[in-house]
Amino acid sequence: MLIDNIFKQPMYPNSKMQILHKPYKLTKSSHLLCLVFISTFFSFTFLTLNLLLIFPHTFTTTSSFTGGLFPLPTAINHVVFGIASDKNSWPRRRPQVLRWWKHKQTRGCVFLDAVPPANTTQPETDPPICISGDTSSFRYTFKKGKRSAIRVARVVLETVSLNHSHVRWFVFSDDDTIFFTENLVKTLAKYDHRMWYYIGVNSEIYEQNRIFSFDMAFGGAGFAISFPLAKALARVFDPCIQRYPHLYGSDSRIQSCLAELGVGLTREPGFHQFDVRGDAVGLLAAHPLSPIVSLHHIDHIDPIFPNRTREESIERLFKSVEVDSERMFQQTICYDRWFSWTISVSWGYAIQVFPQHLALPEALKAQETFQPWKKSEAVLASVYTLNTRQLHPDLCKRPTYFFIESVKKKPGGVLVESVYRKYVDNNCTGDSSSPRQLEEIRVQSTKLDLDYRQVVRRQCCDLLPSSGTTVLELSIRNCEEDELIYMH
Repeated sequence: MLIDNIFKQPMYPNSKMQILHKPYKLTKSSHLLCLVFISTFFSFTFLTLNLLLIFPHTFTTTSSFTGGLFPLPTAINHVVFGIASDKNSWPRRRPQVLRWWKHKQTRGCVFLDAVPPANTTQPETDPPICISGDTSSFRYTFKKGKRSAIRVARVVLETVSLNHSHVRWFVFSDDDTIFFTENLVKTLAKYDHRMWYYIGVNSEIYEQNRIFSFDMAFGGAGFAISFPLAKALARVFDPCIQRYPHLYGSDSRIQSCLAELGVGLTREPGFHQFDVRGDAVGLLAAHPLSPIVSLHHIDHIDPIFPNRTREESIERLFKSVEVDSERMFQQTICYDRWFSWTISVSWGYAIQVFPQHLALPEALKAQETFQPWKKSEAVLASVYTLNTRQLHPDLCKRPTYFFIESVKKKPGGVLVESVYRKYVDNNCTGDSSSPRQLEEIRVQSTKLDLDYRQVVRRQCCDLLPSSGTTVLELSIRNCEEDELIYMH
């Protein structure tokens, strides 16, 4: 670190200390000047201390996001990534990583278990490849588990050992984790990187947490460790994991060693383990009130856009991200008084229009379009750690879905218009009061720039005069101070 280098400089320019001035005898005038100087110094010190006691927050801050003690806010070049992969999965997962990896900005390494084949090309725009160290001397006793968990756990140690400069955060993940780097940086900037922080999220499935730990950041979602904590963890890591040969995964070992250091998990709901299968639209359309930071298990769920491949879906998703990353998936609830519709907007992704009035707490719940990670008859296997609503048994009484078609900034770069087209997945018909009469929904908004010094507040929504009977137009805005979101 830069500060360390400063303190390592010699105190004096020469090997021997030299006397630069000869001593002189004090006169009466010199005594008087000394007394004036000492008196002024103590008066200034007394005044400064009193001001600090009265206005402490004016002079200090612990947030890199708000400036203060740090000359620059946290940026992507302050983050170093450690991505766990292997020589077999990396060719398949590489395109997903390249979608969020920023050449010449993002730092870190993809850790493989062996050197790639000699004929493998490594474009300059790819993240660097690192080969993990030998772990054959480490014990692994979990039956039917994979001892590669030890190698993946040691990615923490090996990433810290790369000795990157000016690091504030280390972020670790699997190779099938997609990051939204702008949101990741702004989320981490809420915290003082000089302190010890272990930031991540649990699984969406209660049983997964019960088996592994409610206090563990699941590695697939990705997790962040502040620089000083990562350095401390690296110093004790190998002896520590030797005490946990019976654990299944890498993230369990990391959490155990952090627990030995006395550090607990700081939960950030923007990270997503995504321990679900099938159609994940219900989860994504009811995103928590927090910027999305990561998505995991993209290969294990249906393509998130209908009639598109996974690759096409990710590409479509990032078109919205590039326009307004912080607003991505943010849920806004609108009410249509005339038809008594409840409209749930997941910006940049999808809109659900319910044909009836739903109280706000019900409208915010995730529709159970998805299934748990594991099929099991155990009662807890299908219990989620978030609020959900079961799908209506009648297909024609379920919400009508509209998926993002286009998004663009209007002249000036502040106003954004997004257009969503209806997706028809059944033969249901509706009368003139049914949302199925709609073909398109247009949403106007301003680019979101959240202030993390305050609690994030859900935004409000207005219905605008529409240009036709098959088009619905909405405007998303900041709520007034005492404004409530409810069906009038």
